[in-house]
Amino acid sequence: MTGAASASFTADDYEARMERAARQAADAGLAGLLVAPGPDLVWLTGYTPTAVTERLTLLVLAPGRDPVLVVPTLEAPDAERALGASALTLRDWTDGKDPYAVTAALLDADGRFGISDNAWAMHLLGLQRTLPGTSYASLTEALPMLRAVKDAAELELLAAAGAAADAAFEEIRSVAFAGRRESDVAADLAGLLRRFGHTPFTSRSSPPDPTAPTRTTRSGDRVIERGDMVVLDFGGLRDGYGSDTSRTVHVGEPTDEERRVHDLVREAQEAGFRAVRPGAACQEVDRAARAVIEDAGYGEYFIHRTGHGIGVTTHEPPYMIEGEEQPLVPGMCFSVEPGVYLPGRFGVRIEDIVTVTGDGGRRLNNTAREMVIVD
Repeated sequence: MTGAASASFTADDYEARMERAARQAADAGLAGLLVAPGPDLVWLTGYTPTAVTERLTLLVLAPGRDPVLVVPTLEAPDAERALGASALTLRDWTDGKDPYAVTAALLDADGRFGISDNAWAMHLLGLQRTLPGTSYASLTEALPMLRAVKDAAELELLAAAGAAADAAFEEIRSVAFAGRRESDVAADLAGLLRRFGHTPFTSRSSPPDPTAPTRTTRSGDRVIERGDMVVLDFGGLRDGYGSDTSRTVHVGEPTDEERRVHDLVREAQEAGFRAVRPGAACQEVDRAARAVIEDAGYGEYFIHRTGHGIGVTTHEPPYMIEGEEQPLVPGMCFSVEPGVYLPGRFGVRIEDIVTVTGDGGRRLNNTAREMVIVD
């Protein structure tokens, strides 16, 4: 996740990110941030432990103080090699000592802290026992836009990931679909993503296996037949940054209704893309895409948000959904992915990753959005 991507950034980049995070924490009324191993720690420091275990590793960022990484002594040599380590003080602890006491010495005893969403409960509870006057907020809740605006190097990595996913689609459309199990075509697609440098994602809430072709919401042992509409929703991480794209193909000739619904979703996706501009609220992207589908009488079959942010994870803020008034800022990257799903019949989704520019938006996926016929 961090190898090639880390090489694109310098120690100064990581230092600037940590300074920005501490400043945003202060602006949000927090005493600091506590960052556990995961995407936030990678983004802030370039460090990924070789294994995430029960031993506490925690980055402590506080306004006006130097960043400190609390780390097991066993793993300190690896942490010292991280690109962001030169901007850190390492505070190691050995087995048999209390890591929460080590960390507590760095914290305000009655402060409120933002903490990584993926921090272990045992570590949060350990800190609360040691410092009962402290309180905590989810980092995503407290600072949802921390990683949202990408710099030039990040945009380059995201564009490369999008181009690699596009290349996988261009090849998968030429394989045989009819007469094969959905899981077999899914494996072909995952193999292509790996060939083009990805670690494919293989699970998400809907569909459960988004690297796979899906007739409505999931892949499995069902044999694909001629006449099927197949949603391909796929991507993953390449050099530490994400791709996520969807195209809907048809096995053999589609019916008039299938063409009409596909064209409708394509029109909605274009409307969502055209709504992207600096200063527009995220919800405006959702409203633009949703209006097209609702006006055509299919509103009840568009059952998810129009988009989600992407970066060092494939799902992150901002979200293109009604009620999200966060203004779009140049450098934000997110999906635009309307869909229509007719239960028991067929579904259509078309998805591109889009970045906000100075005067609009730019797509990071550029394969055909028209219906593709496969064999």
